[in-house]
Amino acid sequence: MRELADTARQWAAQGRTGVLARPVAEQGFGPRRPSDAVLIDEGGHCHGTLYRGVFDAHLATEAATLTAGHTARVCAVSVHADEVRRAGLTCGGQADVLLQPLAAIPARWWTLLAEGADAALITRLDADRTRAVSIVAAPDDGTVPQGPVQSVERARELLARRRAGRETHSTDAGLVLIESFPAVPHLVVAGGGELAELLVAQAHLLDWRATVTSTAQDTVKLLADRPAAACLIVLSHEPDVDIPVLRAALTGGVAYVGALGSRRTQARRAQALTETGLDDTHLGRIHGPIGLDLGARTPAETALAICAEVLAALDGREVRVLHEESGPTGP
Repeated sequence: MRELADTARQWAAQGRTGVLARPVAEQGFGPRRPSDAVLIDEGGHCHGTLYRGVFDAHLATEAATLTAGHTARVCAVSVHADEVRRAGLTCGGQADVLLQPLAAIPARWWTLLAEGADAALITRLDADRTRAVSIVAAPDDGTVPQGPVQSVERARELLARRRAGRETHSTDAGLVLIESFPAVPHLVVAGGGELAELLVAQAHLLDWRATVTSTAQDTVKLLADRPAAACLIVLSHEPDVDIPVLRAALTGGVAYVGALGSRRTQARRAQALTETGLDDTHLGRIHGPIGLDLGARTPAETALAICAEVLAALDGREVRVLHEESGPTGP
């Protein structure tokens, strides 16, 4: 969805019409990005990605049938057998896809997405699923969206989890769809070398941002830019770098704080941070030694273990082995 923001804003500025398509319910398909969506232009061309394009022609046809006065349409799609292989999907599935005219989506939604900011879209569908009203909710910044209080509160809870996603709730009046898009996680790596390069590569695989810094001043500046999305990874063992950087992160609301180093190095850092006035509550937020215990030995494996820990920490999850769990394994 975020990658569609510039296109949507350009179309609006040019007075062009379009239709936004994204799922409100789905089953199957295997692992996929919950942020996937498609913009359909007047000519029936699709921009963006939804189920690897297998339904593009069908969605374009459905979009063309949106009648005047209707602000929503929900169409069912399904893919099975050979279509799964041709589309390159993990497995088949079915979904209900919501189509909304671009004019029905608040302009602020696209602005926040384009800026890389936290944003949630709350859409209320009537019982016939032919009319929809969408409002934007952002983190509790003093603004009060004109919408159901419970939905706004839930949207902000989802944003606080730092993971993009969609969820629906049934009400007497119809369906409520909440789409949460936290700012993209930003790995701020203090210290260079091979591991730093591999962390950047791993971050790109996850569609995260990543920046490698070498000075405390540059690192602190990046952390302060958008602290709720920042994930600090300290590779430096230089006290004039790691101590001020860790202190800035621990006192500035940075989402994740991790530090590479032996237990002796961790103890040295803890002592130095205590001397700056930090207490055990602050120090308890440091992930150090850093990374999940995956048996990592090589730099590439270590980068994977670190990013896996960041992922779990952002979602507030306790690490577990899926085959020992019961119930659904999806998010």
